[in-house]
Amino acid sequence: MAVALRSLLRPAWSLAPACLLLRAPARLSSAGTQFQYLVVEKKGVKQNVGVIQLNRPKALNALCDGLMNEMNQALDFFEKDPDVGAIVITGSEKAFAAGADIKEMQNRTFQECYGGSFLAHWNRVSLVRKPVIAAVNGYALGGGCELAMMCDIIYAGDKAQFGQPEILLGTIPGAGGSQRLTRAVGKSLAMEMVLTGDRISAQEAKEAGLVSKIYPTEKLLEEAISCGEKIAGNSKLVTAMAKEAVNAAFEMTLTEGNKMEKRLFYATFATDDRKEGMSAFVEKRKANFTDH
Repeated sequence: MAVALRSLLRPAWSLAPACLLLRAPARLSSAGTQFQYLVVEKKGVKQNVGVIQLNRPKALNALCDGLMNEMNQALDFFEKDPDVGAIVITGSEKAFAAGADIKEMQNRTFQECYGGSFLAHWNRVSLVRKPVIAAVNGYALGGGCELAMMCDIIYAGDKAQFGQPEILLGTIPGAGGSQRLTRAVGKSLAMEMVLTGDRISAQEAKEAGLVSKIYPTEKLLEEAISCGEKIAGNSKLVTAMAKEAVNAAFEMTLTEGNKMEKRLFYATFATDDRKEGMSAFVEKRKANFTDH
């Protein structure tokens, strides 16, 4: 099992040849942003869902430092775009991301890692205020699984596989895998996955609470964008508050979390969107949120 897994992952974790410069949508390139490892565009009927697609096909979308720097640029762009209400991160049908780029890190020293806070900037996805949906097809292993778990919602294709196989390389997860996986699926399953390097299927991930929904491979991205459109149709201001409240449940005690929820709940009463939402409900009409 370990040998088979290692041989499967070797192509994904090797340093791929220089990638072709991928075209960026006109709106992005006009702002001076071009991406080598990503395809970045806006989707949805109202163009209100930002889509970030990992595109290192020869490396099964292995995460290199350059890719993650570009990811941060794309996230910053969508955070500042007032039209975008949700973000979808996806890969290819074969791989969401099959790991981190091992050749890029194999010769690093402890001093370099510790002194330079290696991988610290990879955490940007978890700090975005707008909701982020991971649309995971194929392999989400190592750094790929960690990237998916940084997102707020995970949708999986029916052939998706999740795992933290770092133990097979003589190391451990370094971008939140041991922490987020344990919170998502519980100690026993997380411990088993981290200590053995074994993978779980999309169905097992859903049963364990890691994944929200499963769709056929070819329908996954469409469904993730549809979820993003539904979220983007609500007040972006209040949505950010709701996201903050849910995230607090992982960081605080129940008592502290309830206090924070109450403060955020009260804060919605200072917004025009709360007034509009309740007025629309009473008047039996669709709310027209203005994000104020």
